[in-house]
Amino acid sequence: MALKRMDNVGIVVEDLGEAIDFFRELGLEFEGRATVEGEWAGRITGLGDQCVEIAMMRTPDGHSRLELSRFLAPSIVADHRNAPVNALGYLRVMFAVDDIDETLDRLRRRGAQLVGEVVQYKDAYRLCYIRGPEGILIGLAEELS
Repeated sequence: MALKRMDNVGIVVEDLGEAIDFFRELGLEFEGRATVEGEWAGRITGLGDQCVEIAMMRTPDGHSRLELSRFLAPSIVADHRNAPVNALGYLRVMFAVDDIDETLDRLRRRGAQLVGEVVQYKDAYRLCYIRGPEGILIGLAEELS
């Protein structure tokens, strides 16, 4: 059986409202918000009886989603938000944008900070990393034509 698609990428946050607003500003569409709780959910994650508030955000093309989660129970046990880009584990999520400078201007008003600088790779891309809400690492890529 073949792989059908990547369904979503999950990010755990402390302030779900702030994260929703930030990713809306980036251009993702808010699909909905719900609380997922109970023993059945904990069987999937291995966390036991859990309670998680989630929000689903969809890319404009409709092909990808970001699941933002705020754990109410059990408590958060680790924090990887300030890890450098060469840390083991999940690194970042990257989004293709039409205009990297305009996107940076909008996201800076929401607290985004440029990690290094905007760099041009050959005649193909302009790229950068930013720290978004709660220090989440996000990549931006503008394809050059």
